Amino acid sequence: MRYFEIEPDVAGGIGRGTVMDTSVHPPVVSRLVYHVEGWFGDSIVTTFPCFLVTEEAKHGLVEIGISGATFAEAEVTMSEDFHELQPDVELPAFVWLKVDGRAGHDDFGIANNLNLVVSERAFDVLDELGLPSASIRPFPAEV
Repeated sequence: MRYFEIEPDVAGGIGRGTVMDTSVHPPVVSRLVYHVEGWFGDSIVTTFPCFLVTEEAKHGLVEIGISGATFAEAEVTMSEDFHELQPDVELPAFVWLKVDGRAGHDDFGIANNLNLVVSERAFDVLDELGLPSASIRPFPAEV
């Protein structure tokens, strides 16, 4: 199976109310509030060290039985800039994609450089729903 290293769009940042242990690297987040600054249609977005996917993407990923990630609730808030600069954009529902798999082995994993690695079949789900702002490159196959 082929794998891709993806750098999703940073559509926002850690919001007020997030609970995060910064004494370790990468930080461990136990409650996520994602504060959106702007969204351009991507099915997956990020802010270090978290990833979120649209509810629609979650359903597609669950349908194919992905490995290496679970889903959790996240609170999503929107900035005043988002409302002013994108007044006609309706934000979809997002869920927290908690990645715990091995890069290049599971459908979702984190590479040594802390970038997201996604299997081709999981990538196809995300790509079909939109990845206009993501940086994507092949991930070297396991030897």
